[in-house]
Amino acid sequence: MLEFEEYKQKINALKPVLATLASALKTEEAQAEIEHLEAESTADGFWNDMENSQKVLKQIKHLKSKCETYSKLTSRFHDLLTLCDMALEEEDESLLPELIEEYERFEADLETARLTTLLSGEYDECNAILSFHAGAGGTEAQDWAQMLYRMYTRWAERHGFKYKLLDYLDGDEAGLKSAVICIEGQNAYGYLKSESGVHRLVRISPFDSSGRRHTSFAAVEVMPEITDDSEIEIRPEDLKVDTYRSSGAGGQHVNKTESAIRITHIPTGIIVSCQVERSQHQNRETAMRMLRSKLAEIKEREHLDRIEDIKGVQQKIEWGSQIRSYVFMPYTLAKDHRTNFESGNINAVMDGDIDGFINAYLSQNAGKQQ
Repeated sequence: MLEFEEYKQKINALKPVLATLASALKTEEAQAEIEHLEAESTADGFWNDMENSQKVLKQIKHLKSKCETYSKLTSRFHDLLTLCDMALEEEDESLLPELIEEYERFEADLETARLTTLLSGEYDECNAILSFHAGAGGTEAQDWAQMLYRMYTRWAERHGFKYKLLDYLDGDEAGLKSAVICIEGQNAYGYLKSESGVHRLVRISPFDSSGRRHTSFAAVEVMPEITDDSEIEIRPEDLKVDTYRSSGAGGQHVNKTESAIRITHIPTGIIVSCQVERSQHQNRETAMRMLRSKLAEIKEREHLDRIEDIKGVQQKIEWGSQIRSYVFMPYTLAKDHRTNFESGNINAVMDGDIDGFINAYLSQNAGKQQ
């Protein structure tokens, strides 16, 4: 029964972590704020201002989610101790596999909750807009861009997040040249902002009849979805708007009329486009949302006070600028070059199992901020 005693010590060692989490989540203050906001929501005239009422309800939901997270973790902590004590009291070694499994799950979930408290950026709670761009290398790079597209949509599904296609341009033979999706979920941007950068693939290309090893690059841009127009002010005279016919081989992705919209923000040179909505008006609205999001992301990342301070800088999608490498041959490994976190299970990674990379980045940046 020595193993049960050891696990009891391990469980008790997590108690201070749980207490620190309560402090970081500010659960007592959150509960008081919930009561205040719920009282406000029942007051006369609350629904007269729809914009404010939606903000209040959203804040209530967010605060309740924080409190429920801590409450569930606390309950699981006590359940683990109870299971351990019961096994020791009854000398029942058959409970050990269940204890080990529950402990490992609890430890992982506690760490995830702790990392969530590190998401303190201005836009971390927002939805995330992801843009994919194939680098040089033709079909191989375009196929790699589509593999990344799939990886992040699978990540979204794993977390119960929804995603919506905003723009899509098919590759010449396979894959995609570029695509934009919006991933909707609490803290989606806070988690995914670490994924912005150039991703490198090394594999035997299925498009090379000689079976040679190829290195390909694709870029992922991550932006917060900005829904409040007052957050980012854009002057009409700073915009160049073009309409064009939706293109690409994949008719299932786009509406092939003269409804596609391309908007250029003249001061920064930033270009956004949308071609998946049914009307030109809808495409324009979506493109403007993407532009606000892109400007907000740069403003936050470069610690700028004004949008006017943004300078358009395009990182090259090539060797030397990658944030992560994915190797399929001669061995299998995904390695992040910023944190040195790595995983040998490349299939799981490509299936959306990238939380280890995200958590390592959050932990590293938290260390820098302290």
